[in-house]
Amino acid sequence: MPYEKPLTGNMRPDGEALDRQAYERAGGYEGLRKVLKGMTPAAVAGEVKNSNLRGRGGAGFSTGLKWSFISERAPHPRYLVANGDEMEPGTFKDRLLVERDPHQLIEGMAIAGYATGTDVAYIFLRGEYKVGGQRVARAIAEAYEAGYLGRNILNSGYSLELYLHMSAGRYMCGEETGMLNALEGKRANPRAKPPFPPASGLFGKPTTINNVETLCNVPHIIRNGAAWYRGLSKSQDGGTKLYGASGKVNRPGLWELPMGTTIREILDEHAGGMREGHRFRGLLPGGASTDFLTEQHLDVAMDFNEVQKAGSRMGTGTMIILDDKTCPVGMLANLEHFFAQESCGWCTPCWSGLAWVERILGAMEEGRGQPGDLDKLAFQTRFWAPGHTFCALAPGAAEPLQSALKYFRTDFERHITEKRCPWK
Repeated sequence: MPYEKPLTGNMRPDGEALDRQAYERAGGYEGLRKVLKGMTPAAVAGEVKNSNLRGRGGAGFSTGLKWSFISERAPHPRYLVANGDEMEPGTFKDRLLVERDPHQLIEGMAIAGYATGTDVAYIFLRGEYKVGGQRVARAIAEAYEAGYLGRNILNSGYSLELYLHMSAGRYMCGEETGMLNALEGKRANPRAKPPFPPASGLFGKPTTINNVETLCNVPHIIRNGAAWYRGLSKSQDGGTKLYGASGKVNRPGLWELPMGTTIREILDEHAGGMREGHRFRGLLPGGASTDFLTEQHLDVAMDFNEVQKAGSRMGTGTMIILDDKTCPVGMLANLEHFFAQESCGWCTPCWSGLAWVERILGAMEEGRGQPGDLDKLAFQTRFWAPGHTFCALAPGAAEPLQSALKYFRTDFERHITEKRCPWK
């Protein structure tokens, strides 16, 4: 049986975006009309909570529960921000959604805004996504023209102003409080928490932050019901998921599949297996800042709970594949270089430790590794542990490194004993 694909099933095969009329013919804005005609904000949040929709940005927190953190007595204005600053290496799922079906995101934001009593909303989009930005801007104009945004939406009494903000282009802009600082025109440094954004977020006002993919699910839940959405999944987490794979596979790409699809099915049936002459060694299941999984984990279901039980995180669900002809030390050196240059410099463990690890891995690749280097690397992963920094950049950078030291330690040792990279 073919899978139901609410997120991607209506996308045009030529790669162009759906305009408002095409989106409406596919059932678009019916969810918003339903909400504004007869549902209370609490009922909308409850329906989303009952759907078991968990945040698709990586944390996997209950979306409906997150919306309920905005108190009914919270002051106005209230803000809603769609996080589309998709700079996680190996991740490209939100790009598909904003480029091919931007009205889906806009409707999801209008419904989320109603549920949280939001007055003003922002789509915070990665600066390099120029095509997506152009299409989102056009879709916002179309939504205003049809009365889906602005004052007194569909004569309901509810009003929402929506703006597109193109990111300055740093990884830290995707961290939720760093993103809020960027929206305010400041450096994208993380904020101390508490207070958390639902209490004091953008401009010090109550703010809800959701990932683009998360919000795109909302119209379908409201239109078809929480039970229908739960039924799309193979796990306790509701709905479908945009899974991706990059690396030495035959068909790298992105697929909408039931939540809980196994890693093996994604790799073999959808990514087409490993390229000829290459053997699978491991993968990062949810972008660069997740722990490696290996061949023993291929039958793990890709959902938040099962991947965590296997020792990693599902993250964004976009897998980076390691093959037997790619040096794991070189791969780590490349990833840690990215994290080091993207550190905002706010925390000593992050700005100092990342630069130190980058130098150690670079020296190992050049044949200058020392016997004590592995202990230094392991120390750094503990130094970056959660609670030692303001945000998750350094703890995220620790995950591929600590798991590589566990699963590929022999490769690290060969760099030191042979005084060279064995793959060069």
